[in-house]
Amino acid sequence: MKNKARIVLSVVGWLVAALSAHASEIPRVQKLNDGGRLIVNGKPYLILGGELGNSSAGTAAQADSILPKLAKIHVNTVLIPVAWEQIEPIEGKFDFGILDHWIDVARKEHLHLVILWFGSWKNAFSNYAPGWVKSDTKRFPRAVSADGAELEILSTLGTETLKSDRRVFSALMTHVREKDAEQQTVLMVQVENEVGYLGRGRDRSSAANQLFHQPPPVALVQSLRDHREALSPELAANFHPNGNSWQEVFGDAADEVFMAWNYARFIQAVAADGKQAYPLPMYVNAQLPAPAERAGEYPSGGPHPYYLEVYCVTAPAIDFYSPDIYWPDFEYWIHRYQFHGNAVFVPEARLESAPFNAFYAYGEAKAFGFSAFGIDSIDVSADHAGNPSAMEQTYQALDDLSEALVPAQALEHTRGLVLHVSSPRPTQTVALNGFLFEATLSRSWPAKTLLTDDGAMIVVQSKPNEFFIAGRGLVVTFARDPDRDDRVAGITSIEEVSRVDGEWITQRRLNGDQSNQGRQLSMSPNQVKTYRVILYTTERERHAQ
Repeated sequence: MKNKARIVLSVVGWLVAALSAHASEIPRVQKLNDGGRLIVNGKPYLILGGELGNSSAGTAAQADSILPKLAKIHVNTVLIPVAWEQIEPIEGKFDFGILDHWIDVARKEHLHLVILWFGSWKNAFSNYAPGWVKSDTKRFPRAVSADGAELEILSTLGTETLKSDRRVFSALMTHVREKDAEQQTVLMVQVENEVGYLGRGRDRSSAANQLFHQPPPVALVQSLRDHREALSPELAANFHPNGNSWQEVFGDAADEVFMAWNYARFIQAVAADGKQAYPLPMYVNAQLPAPAERAGEYPSGGPHPYYLEVYCVTAPAIDFYSPDIYWPDFEYWIHRYQFHGNAVFVPEARLESAPFNAFYAYGEAKAFGFSAFGIDSIDVSADHAGNPSAMEQTYQALDDLSEALVPAQALEHTRGLVLHVSSPRPTQTVALNGFLFEATLSRSWPAKTLLTDDGAMIVVQSKPNEFFIAGRGLVVTFARDPDRDDRVAGITSIEEVSRVDGEWITQRRLNGDQSNQGRQLSMSPNQVKTYRVILYTTERERHAQ
């Protein structure tokens, strides 16, 4: 008995030690071949995120009204701006009172935070820098346009600008560590915001001109040469490593690559100092070009997928790179950020389309996080029929699925799709472990008129023949993949389910007219629902000719 007691005590002690170790482990990004995962308290964490409007986190009182509202709609992580002018209004004197209140309220509401550092740049411009920086253009020089005008954009080559940004960012991270290292309310930090040069070409300040006419750094050219197979088509087409100047080495892309290198080395210095103070995961985000936009019309030199390898080489302190996606081609842009070791996270997405695109991000792109911009503008009150907002419905379904979704992502057991009435194809099909899921937009019967203009779903495989499917606006048929085998698939059962106290509860068993006589899953056209679908397979019958 004494030996058994010792064994029990030993096991208990080991468990306590393990749990304590996980509790004190700093959030980190685990890089994988096909992306990466965010690890919080020793376990993968799925961010169901929302980014606040730019002017929504400037006072303490805003936290009291906004955060409780977001907690009610299944948001678990809030992305909040922290502006340089807010925490260092007077040079050398820091004020973290507003940030501390946001952290305190977030803890009370069981929410996590991601800090968005609006330092030297936000959306390319420098309007979040404090007044003592903006007013001293000699000490903090501006970028210069092609016609010689000083822009409202701090130059990447300002020595005092970099020194001051590094100092305040380090102070911010030191404070977050002292305030939050034990509770870990703050999970990550975005370093600057949508950096890049707006205007024709590149920064034309005297310092930039002098640097541009020198050869590009040998280390940069050599690394790009060594990883040539990993370069984007846009960079590879313009890369001529035997040249002797920026123009010769990078051809028509020289201006944008030059700016990318300058922003990347500035961000590297800021992030490295911040990580010395508190090594939370750090990322940078990109403002992507609208259709037909050219460099300078969008922020040139930001972490765009065209020239992202320049950042990977120059800014090793950055853990991953993220797209802000507002344009209709969501699928294209998110896949441009799916490359070896880059964890997929969408920090900003258009709120109107976010309820659909979230399913695609988690299911198809294996994102660890997705965030709708302006989340604080959502009306949390139910509509006249008692239904919550579309974003809340989506996040509730993903929250219910999260326990199964995270391991399924790692096993490649998830798929997702979005279908619009304007899509080039009226039908889309995804394959998952031998099964085909063919989706079309919901139509009435027998008139066959469209019931919705948009539909989306995520498919999560839980057992060999069992799938959880969440979404809306689609009719889904199932088949066996002929490239896998010669079997036939059919529906064993379809249940509309919800998760209550950690258990799946069947709300309805769908059959008859609700499943087209056992042949299809007919989703609700306008409400997000979760379904458990069990399929069967059987040998294909062969008939004599």
